[in-house]
Amino acid sequence: MRTLLYSLILFTANLLNAQTATTEQIISELPELEISEGINLHMISPEPIQYVDLSTDKLTGDLPANNIARIKISDNKTSDKDKKKQSTPFFTGDTVGIITVVGQSFIAQYKAVYRSPDNLNTITNIHIQPEAMQPIEFDKMTFSNRELRQFTLDIIQNKAYKKPIRTENNLNLSMQLNNVYVMGDYMFLDMTFKNTSNLSYDLETLKFSIEDKKIHKATNNQSIEMTPVFQMNSQKHFRKNLRNIYVFKKFTFPNSKVMMIRLIEEQLSGRTIEMKVNYSEILKADTF
Repeated sequence: MRTLLYSLILFTANLLNAQTATTEQIISELPELEISEGINLHMISPEPIQYVDLSTDKLTGDLPANNIARIKISDNKTSDKDKKKQSTPFFTGDTVGIITVVGQSFIAQYKAVYRSPDNLNTITNIHIQPEAMQPIEFDKMTFSNRELRQFTLDIIQNKAYKKPIRTENNLNLSMQLNNVYVMGDYMFLDMTFKNTSNLSYDLETLKFSIEDKKIHKATNNQSIEMTPVFQMNSQKHFRKNLRNIYVFKKFTFPNSKVMMIRLIEEQLSGRTIEMKVNYSEILKADTF
């Protein structure tokens, strides 16, 4: 419970800070990153990177993963006729440029400083630290993936459930909706899957959709597929039990429709189990 309370206090503090003006940055006060010719610098973010800016053409880079920025010193060319690389005209300590990394909830800026590649202590990767982050203003209550992960962990660690809201059983499989939680504009579906057979379960997909409660003709069925904005883990294989949290942007649907949850196994076995959740059950969601 203390962990959950601490997380809420921390989030509230971050939200209040994010709604204030961002502190001005001065180049001379930016943290320095050493970068060498011919060596890639990997910047690892705690959340998905939305944008990277390199202030000069002396630097180049890409995003090999959604939370990693790969930066290096540009290769200099003499002309179109002569493609031979020339030495970078930098001296140790020279500023090569400013690197700006923008995540879901922060902006971080660094001054890239040249260091001779002959030095064996050149850093090749860094983790962006909290002290280098400045919060970004929120137009509305929006959580970063890092905050959503913390909330899901708090549910697992601190939210014990006595009786599931709904349970479905089929083919030695059980699917439980343990509870539904609401935080701001987000809904957290706490689910458990149990396998009582001797065969492990290889999950192909878990589908969420809003469908008509009564289907007279298949052609008249209007199905709206819903995709979680976040899930606690992406585990695809389990032998006996799997508990996971699926996060959605808050939604509503009329009483004439239901939320369908389908657990589908990989072929060839193809064991499938589905659950219908009424809106009245969603309305009983707990708050953090």
